[in-house]
Amino acid sequence: MARMHPKSTIMPAQTRRGRGAVSNASGRFEPTNREGFDDGWDLEEEITPIQREVLTEAPRTIIARNTSPDIPFDRSVNAYRGCEHGCVYCFARPTHAYLGLSAGLDFETRLTVKPDAARLLRKAFDNPKYIPAPLALGTNTDPYQPLEKEYRITRSILEVLLEYRHPFSITTKSSMVVRDADILGDAAMLGLVHVAMSITTLDHRLARLMEPRASTPQRRLWAIEQLSAKGVPCMVLAAPMIPALTDHEMEGIISAAVGSGAKQAQYIPLRMPYEIKDLFREWLDTHAPDRKARVLRYIREIHGGKDYDPQWGTRLRGTGPYAALMQARFDVIHKKTALKRLAPQRCDLFQRPPKQSDQLNLFDTN
Repeated sequence: MARMHPKSTIMPAQTRRGRGAVSNASGRFEPTNREGFDDGWDLEEEITPIQREVLTEAPRTIIARNTSPDIPFDRSVNAYRGCEHGCVYCFARPTHAYLGLSAGLDFETRLTVKPDAARLLRKAFDNPKYIPAPLALGTNTDPYQPLEKEYRITRSILEVLLEYRHPFSITTKSSMVVRDADILGDAAMLGLVHVAMSITTLDHRLARLMEPRASTPQRRLWAIEQLSAKGVPCMVLAAPMIPALTDHEMEGIISAAVGSGAKQAQYIPLRMPYEIKDLFREWLDTHAPDRKARVLRYIREIHGGKDYDPQWGTRLRGTGPYAALMQARFDVIHKKTALKRLAPQRCDLFQRPPKQSDQLNLFDTN
């Protein structure tokens, strides 16, 4: 069939080849739903893989603010909307509904770039009222998704951050971050940067099914090793930990990352807000039907009997016996590997570089 937006309908494997989601339900704000159906005609139709579409966005500002009390930063920059990594569990998928698109296959194939991001960031920093604080990259979609190889927007953002001596952090699933080791190494010498590498599983086959276009787990460990050798402070984010599917790997993931040079670790249980609950159920039906009931039972146990509990303070850890067991296991491996919290990024080095238009100081004798 042609490209459809079926509601909770798994699309043909040929159409979604190399993608994480298995359906493309209409966005939750759309007034109508489109659904594929059999029209009774026994005619063969050509089925082709969904192709990537890239749109350009021209926002007026680039720094997003948040007031969430359980997030360690209040500002972030996202160079892209949507993410071709295709992680089926990605908590950012529901944001595509604000564009009138699906959180399913649209999220990983209909992408938006912000090529003017670096200029807008420079403009924000030049505002005399701006007060520096750690700025996070990769909070909504990955700054090193495949698009970055072509557009290099993240690279241009890093250049501005280093020029202004602005503190920042990066969260990614891509070994492409090593490309920018020159900038990150310089930023690390100034105490400006942290890099968090997200690893969900060390199982290559499972990773291919859940996060089909992200770097392999082994390449992510390699990236930690390469950045650590440059003096870049790295942490491993064992997330999401999926009960009865990947959470048994927590100790292995953290130990492997520490062996590669990571100095800090965190974990987050799977969250399923909005469309994620349907997308993940469909993924389980397709790739792990024998584990579906058990996985979903433990997820609900962690989130107070619901698919997701959005309450601040508990949404990132969960509650109940299973959540307590995960925390206890993390505490043991954290102590065993002697991990510590990374030193805070420095905010006192922030400076606005002089511009060519600035008037020269006639009394400067240096």
